[in-house]
Amino acid sequence: MPLRGSLLRPLAAILALAGLAGLTTPTYSAPPLSGSARAAINTFLVRQTAGLPGKVVISIDAPRLDALPPCEALEPFLPSGAQLWGRVSVGVRCHEGRPWTRYVPAHVAVVSTYYVAVHPIEMGQALTAIDAVAREGDLTTLPRSVIVDPAQLKGVIASNRIALGAPIRSDLVRAVALVQRGQYVKIISQGAGFVVSAEGKALTDAAVGAIVQVKIPGGSVLSGIVLPSGIVERRS
Repeated sequence: MPLRGSLLRPLAAILALAGLAGLTTPTYSAPPLSGSARAAINTFLVRQTAGLPGKVVISIDAPRLDALPPCEALEPFLPSGAQLWGRVSVGVRCHEGRPWTRYVPAHVAVVSTYYVAVHPIEMGQALTAIDAVAREGDLTTLPRSVIVDPAQLKGVIASNRIALGAPIRSDLVRAVALVQRGQYVKIISQGAGFVVSAEGKALTDAAVGAIVQVKIPGGSVLSGIVLPSGIVERRS
């Protein structure tokens, strides 16, 4: 019996060690490629937003990145009809093994200067430099027609009332009419080595750069573009 016990004890120890080793043996799985996926999507978005005004700030949904299957060469793309403005869903494809397609939410912020009214602006009021002040913010949270260029505030009047502090939008202003309906204007036609002019009556109001029709003596109606000087230049 003592001999049998002495044989069993080493065997029990070996089995115990084997069981312990089984409990501590690590298992390996492919790590998520969220780092390379983020880089691929970010590079894609940076290239696609290169023409946007202001500073572009890109953020990508981290949980969706971690859930992507492993892939050595991701192909980001923009779904049909999607715009890189505010919240957007970016598509990613993988052509390895069993091809797959996933969509990752992202946000594209465009931080830039825009203009707001420093006091209430009434309809029909001509805007001047003292009527607006520059602000900085994310343009994707504002109407797309918000004015970002101060040159757009010159020579315009309010076509609607604009409240104090409200962003000034291009659809809330219109160009001042330089030519009034019924006004007599000079209309010219130019060519190689010649200029022909006539005087006629404008049939509509028109701002600088707008097309206006002019009725000249004899009843003919000509069309031309209003120049800053108030002269109408005929275009064929």
